Amino acid sequence: MKNPRLSMPLMSAIAALSLVMVAPAVTAPPASATQEAFYSYTGAAPLASFEPGTVLATRNLAYRISGIEAPVEVVQLLYRTTDAQYRPSVDVTSVLLPPVGGDPGKAVAYQSYYDSLNPEDSPSRSIAGQVSFGGTVFTSETGTIAALLAQGYTVIVADTEGQRADFAAGPEYGMTTLDSIRAATRSSATRLSAATRIGLAGYSGGALATNWAAALAPGYAPEINARLIGAAEGGVLVNPARNLGYVDGSVSWAGIAVMAIIGIGRSYDLDFTPYLSDYGRQLVADLDDASIGNVLFQYPGLTWRQLVKPEYADPNTVAPLTSVADRINLGTAPTPTIPMFIGQGANGELEGTPGDKLGIGPGDGVMVAGDVRALARQYCDTGNRAVEYRQYDTLAHGTAQADWTPQALAWLNDRFAGTAAPTSCGAIAPGNLLTTRL
Repeated sequence: MKNPRLSMPLMSAIAALSLVMVAPAVTAPPASATQEAFYSYTGAAPLASFEPGTVLATRNLAYRISGIEAPVEVVQLLYRTTDAQYRPSVDVTSVLLPPVGGDPGKAVAYQSYYDSLNPEDSPSRSIAGQVSFGGTVFTSETGTIAALLAQGYTVIVADTEGQRADFAAGPEYGMTTLDSIRAATRSSATRLSAATRIGLAGYSGGALATNWAAALAPGYAPEINARLIGAAEGGVLVNPARNLGYVDGSVSWAGIAVMAIIGIGRSYDLDFTPYLSDYGRQLVADLDDASIGNVLFQYPGLTWRQLVKPEYADPNTVAPLTSVADRINLGTAPTPTIPMFIGQGANGELEGTPGDKLGIGPGDGVMVAGDVRALARQYCDTGNRAVEYRQYDTLAHGTAQADWTPQALAWLNDRFAGTAAPTSCGAIAPGNLLTTRL
């Protein structure tokens, strides 16, 4: 969908960054001990003594794309946040300042889909100039970030998985996102303030962070929730337990099940080893620090039965998984109180994932459309009527993003402009039951 309000800023952003994007690739030197020291808190006061969102360290640098400097000023903040087990932790967020014409009264917290088990692949490290294979995923999001900056938005990009790379731990994603906004609006270096209005946006793994932030905000960060103008997301993971069944045997997405086992185990200190087959244990060892780029199309046809011992062929018999399944299911999280724009592809066959599995149905290749519809309907039924849902029936996960992105940016512009949010409530087709069992 072409949107004339976006075309000129986007063209300007692309033109401003074009020389950087087409320049020869360079390899940045390894991070120095001084650079890495920024990611840890070493103060005398206990970390628990600080409120979530407290800024612990600040540094200024230029934005870098694949190690090449771009004309965008960045403020990086080390801040106190909360991990998946509700323990005090630290994280880093990057606050990107618009080159010209910025309005400190409005900002977009953009959640990246960097999806990695390696902290070295985090957005903050890519922005600081480190080059890694997994970091190229964040580099692919440059166009969307450039469009936001060109429209005058300050852009807040948190390392949503925390500094351990707790992949798939949705609640942690949400809390790191909310605390990054707290930190960004408390720091005098960012030009933002307690009066700044904030929009949330993210696709895929970034949608997971966006939705969890929207759901947790009223209880975890009510002062931030009061300033959120809305959340735009696409391709969101709702019920991880069901997604395991959906990607089972997929040509392109099957390997993400291994990443989920590692990430969930790491996030909640769970040991899946007793349940895994010899092959499953080998894959878990091999992919311990993998990024999404290390698994896409790398394990075609991989099934859950190959990963586990025969007696655990049903994922619901794996105690560590069932112990956290409800905690990481968005269907059990609170209903957001802010407007929501939700886009979802439904032609996963294009990416090698069948859409005819009983109780699951079609999806975009990795996310289940029936689960996303059910979540949107649940929000409508529990008091949030400002929910717009769009399903891209002919598109898969990768291709749906191209349609979702301009629509999401236009939707955010309208929310900042004060236009009433549209609603799809009453017109969303039925979905799946939002339970953890397959």
